[in-house]
Amino acid sequence: MENKDKNLPKKSFLSTQIDLSKFAPATDEEKAQQDVMSESTTFFKDGMKRLFKNPLAVLSIVLLSLILFTIIFVPMFVPYEYDEILKVDGKRDRGAQNLAPFEYSEMEQEFIANGGERFPHILGTDELCRDYFVRVIYGTRVSLAVGLFASIIVLIIGLIYGSISGYLGGKVDLVMMRIVDIIYSLPDMLIIILLSVVLNEVLVFKPGTILAELGTNMISIFIVFGLLYWVSMARLIRGQILSIKENEYILAARSIGAKPTRIIKKHIIPNCLSVIIISVALQIPSAIFTESYLSFVGLGVKAPMPSLGSLANAARDGIMSYPHKLVFPAIMICLIVLSLNLLGDGLRDAFDPKLKR
Repeated sequence: MENKDKNLPKKSFLSTQIDLSKFAPATDEEKAQQDVMSESTTFFKDGMKRLFKNPLAVLSIVLLSLILFTIIFVPMFVPYEYDEILKVDGKRDRGAQNLAPFEYSEMEQEFIANGGERFPHILGTDELCRDYFVRVIYGTRVSLAVGLFASIIVLIIGLIYGSISGYLGGKVDLVMMRIVDIIYSLPDMLIIILLSVVLNEVLVFKPGTILAELGTNMISIFIVFGLLYWVSMARLIRGQILSIKENEYILAARSIGAKPTRIIKKHIIPNCLSVIIISVALQIPSAIFTESYLSFVGLGVKAPMPSLGSLANAARDGIMSYPHKLVFPAIMICLIVLSLNLLGDGLRDAFDPKLKR
């Protein structure tokens, strides 16, 4: 439809510019069509939008946020330390042993009656007169730190190893997968016990450092995660790459001379993102469970540093008299593991392009 506006400049016969007289202004209906078009977005924004439409994923995010807020900020307001034996006016309070939640000992009651102020024991105390609430908080810190650190180790090693094996294929893939099979056959519990015994004799940490507080048992757990637990991630990544690398866009990248490292980083890994996300999200609760049962059998963090597993182990002896001491760390483990599992499922549904409607 030609534009009859006489104010437009006329196109010269030899000019290469567009002839504006052959165009007409957009109608109101055509302008309205632009308003209903979807906004430009990115893969991350689109995935996050779908994630927050999942009620279970949102609930898990809220629970994890509350747990993180509690373990980070609450100890700032509680005047007790995780290894502090309770004292009143500088004197050890021997009557503060195994107190129930929000219960005071006789010395504390007398101190409060004389006008003193005493912060309540929210979850009571343990057998050594230490505030149990603070110990559960610090135990949650340790367990989450172990799970996060172990997942990072598994992600880095498994991603690099699986990417190389799957992309190169052939004899390289055959040799690398046989190494994975050998590592799969190693009993992780036995390796942890042996490493704990050996490292306990070899490693000497400076007193007062974080490594000395964690102890050789926890260091051996980190080493075992780095040596053994990455094989599942490597197999998952390798399987994904074997199917993805046969696609046309990989062939197009090769044909223009793209290097293998660039192809893996820019084309293959983004298409494995859903598998990576769900694997990492599920690896964290798996690592927390591993640390918990190792601490339960005495191979976890070194006393007096608590973890949820060591707290549950310590509460086992008095389960008939003080069952709440086992309930609190068990509930915390359940909440963390359940939240991470639900979040992992939500992330998979949100970021997997194959599940996008």
